[in-house]
Amino acid sequence: MRLDKFLKVSRVIKRRTLAKEICDRGQVEVNGRTAKAGTEIKPGDMVRINFGGRKIVFEIAAVRENVPAKLAAELYKMIEDNAT
Repeated sequence: MRLDKFLKVSRVIKRRTLAKEICDRGQVEVNGRTAKAGTEIKPGDMVRINFGGRKIVFEIAAVRENVPAKLAAELYKMIEDNAT
């Protein structure tokens, strides 16, 4: 699955267009490398997002096309969420 789609499906970022913009600005890393919106992700990948004064780090637990909002948090395991 594409990174931008995963960020939207998992509700880490509300809109796919915003997820794509953040990726295009180089604010997202997958496994320590700057990632583009089309980067293919899989379970076990570590994702780091820097936007504004906030840094989020999480591990992808599962990849699914559609998930109810209540179950979206099960797609990733939050490692770090710092708002500075």
